[in-house]
Amino acid sequence: MASRKEGTGPATASSTSASGAAGKGKGKGGAGDSAVKQVQIDGLVVLKIIKHYQEEGQGTEVVQGVLLGLVVEDRLEITNCFPFPQHTEDDADFDEVQYQMEMMRSLRHVNIDHLHVGWYQSTYYGSFVTRALLDSQFSYQHAIEESVVLIYDPIKTAQGSLSLKAYRLTPKLMEVCKEKDFSPEALKKGSITFEHMFEEVPIVIKNSHLINVLMWELEKKSAVADKHELLSLASSNHLGKTLQLLMDRVDEMSQDIVKYNTYMRNTSKQQQQKHQYQQRRQQENMQRQSRGEPPLPEEDLSKLFKPPQPPARMDSLLIAGQINTYCQNIKEFTAQNLGKLFMAQALQEYNS
Repeated sequence: MASRKEGTGPATASSTSASGAAGKGKGKGGAGDSAVKQVQIDGLVVLKIIKHYQEEGQGTEVVQGVLLGLVVEDRLEITNCFPFPQHTEDDADFDEVQYQMEMMRSLRHVNIDHLHVGWYQSTYYGSFVTRALLDSQFSYQHAIEESVVLIYDPIKTAQGSLSLKAYRLTPKLMEVCKEKDFSPEALKKGSITFEHMFEEVPIVIKNSHLINVLMWELEKKSAVADKHELLSLASSNHLGKTLQLLMDRVDEMSQDIVKYNTYMRNTSKQQQQKHQYQQRRQQENMQRQSRGEPPLPEEDLSKLFKPPQPPARMDSLLIAGQINTYCQNIKEFTAQNLGKLFMAQALQEYNS
């Protein structure tokens, strides 16, 4: 279930929600087919997620919650959500499972969509590609095939555009997670790379006609906001912070490379020792044979020379995936800044 601490996430989905959501799906393929082609979110759900972070999110703290809705053919419709309350370690009596079930039971009593279809989480400068998110989404997706995780980036949203993305685990990664074998051989056999771990699902935000009319009326009545800061040519600290996080992940990747090189050296050294041991045994057997003595008994080399433990490959893939996310964010941010610089240059040339 969802947790209030950074780097953790919902562990599983309730069985009643899983059966209910699965019953709503129509025309689903096998495990290798993508069950969801599009995610449709009500505008009220987006506002609830944003409000949840504004009320409880502070700095690097992550807010999480449950997504409710239904599945229509290959479209996942998210019609409601509710947050997980903020609690500390002192709240030992708080039962997240019981809280979740009571919330869904209450929504069912007032005739609101209560089927569990995923979960949402905020992120800090796009830092969401973690092992905890992978494990949580696997638990959800294993119980409810159509479930997704919504990632809301409040810092990027503050730059002027809503940052809300839906992700699912790819079918290849789902098969590897089911086997619980994350060895380099298994990942290589499944052709798992950092680019084939998560798949992004297109999002469509939908409002009713009454809400659209209300927003139109509010826009006409509201005062004109000062949006000149969007045309500022100065780079905000967003770029610097993202670059700093990128450098930290690159350092972690370099440490993993050092671990891998050490593993390869130890493996090569052990192979040489094994080869030398076999040669000595062969020479001793030849000498014993020349003296008419029986050869030495065969020994299990795997017990004498235990292979070194290979480094965790999945952690390296997650770090590479996070580096890729940072690079995409930097690319988008610099593209906007370059566009403003070219626009300013054109205006200056036109005026001169």
